[in-house]
Amino acid sequence: MLTGVAASASAPLVLVTGDEDLLVARAVREVLEGARRRDPEVEVVDRAPGELSEADLVDLGATSMFGGGRVVIVRGAQDLGEELRDGLLAYISHPLDDVLLVLVHSGAVKNRKLADAMKSAGARVVPAARITRPRDRHDFVVAEVRRLGGRISDGAVRALLDAVGGDLRELAAVCDQLVADTEGGLLDEAAVARFHRGRAEASGFAVADAIIAGDLPQGLTLLRQATEGGTAAVLISSAVAGGLRDLARVAAAGPGSKWDLARSLGMPDWKVEKAQRSARGWSDTGLSLALRAAAAADAGVKGASVDAGYALEKLLREVAMARSLPRERERRGGRG
Repeated sequence: MLTGVAASASAPLVLVTGDEDLLVARAVREVLEGARRRDPEVEVVDRAPGELSEADLVDLGATSMFGGGRVVIVRGAQDLGEELRDGLLAYISHPLDDVLLVLVHSGAVKNRKLADAMKSAGARVVPAARITRPRDRHDFVVAEVRRLGGRISDGAVRALLDAVGGDLRELAAVCDQLVADTEGGLLDEAAVARFHRGRAEASGFAVADAIIAGDLPQGLTLLRQATEGGTAAVLISSAVAGGLRDLARVAAAGPGSKWDLARSLGMPDWKVEKAQRSARGWSDTGLSLALRAAAAADAGVKGASVDAGYALEKLLREVAMARSLPRERERRGGRG
């Protein structure tokens, strides 16, 4: 959800700070919609990065001859040259009441004076920073579904992130479709599975989950579905390698709560929990062999092998064989 701080909705200055494209676009759109609700005839001047000119600065500081309101959007403010930056700083210190200046700044150090000046002048600040932490992506999905009038379970959030990944535009689009399909009801894992049946179940991640769990027949079936559905071989090998690396990191970290391990390893807690469950079926030797097989398959799908499909099938068979190796403690007669 977009939230502003500082000035009121009628403030003549708005600072959008961050570099997450979806959030920046939404912030600017919501400002424009608010301006048009107040004045349907409002004039809009939208300058893309690198387009702002000295003439625009002259117009910005001039009272409209026709008496109407204006919205001036300056994107890429962090990259403005010194003269344009100084011109904007002068305007920000004495803004016009009938002009709404929307400044989009990535949050970079360059031209931070502009962002600081906007804040000092009482601008409404809309954060749009890039979302990188797993917990923040989780919160984004929950907030997005709520914004659309729906509800979603934690399990469904995990399933959605696992299937879609971290691209906010794609996550937002899927949330919109899911809420529309469920007519405002609770989105659970079954709803996500139904929506992604042709995609998530035949994705590289699903192949990885099946083979890491030791289910070779299911892994081969999903592999065929994924390749027939157009999933690139490199994405499948990458998913298997990534799953094995996560497994190795969690196994090497030793026992502990999923929350503590998630913090120390920089992984989502649900992914740590999944890796902990999977690790119970793997020996150290088997995991080492599987990782070597994944590295060979990665090279194979990138050109070292004549047939990428064969390289993937070989990978799955080698991973399944590696998982079947007994754990060391069990082999010595101890409790595994």
